[in-house]
Amino acid sequence: MVTDHVVPLRGDVHLISLDPTVGSEIRKTRPCVIVSPDELNRHLRTVIVAPMTTAGRAYPWRVRCRFKRRSGFVIVDQLRTVDRNRLVGRLGKLSPRTMSHTLAALQEMFAP
Repeated sequence: MVTDHVVPLRGDVHLISLDPTVGSEIRKTRPCVIVSPDELNRHLRTVIVAPMTTAGRAYPWRVRCRFKRRSGFVIVDQLRTVDRNRLVGRLGKLSPRTMSHTLAALQEMFAP
């Protein structure tokens, strides 16, 4: 069991270092929302995240969001599993409504 004193929670937004990347993967250090369940986050050294951006196109599978007074998207098509060492700092939490839309988009992506 992981014993770090701070456990990232589903819906938390953290600044995460995504480099190095390959090809079309989203780059640099950017805000990402934790989408992995809290149960996994308590026991593993890794978390599943969806990057966020204020740029880009409004694809149907990207979730519109507003965070820290800025409009953008949760990029559910660029999910990453990252080690907690990549978490630079906690920025806040997505609204329950936006998190609900994000989880629904993920469910839609992976449903048969």
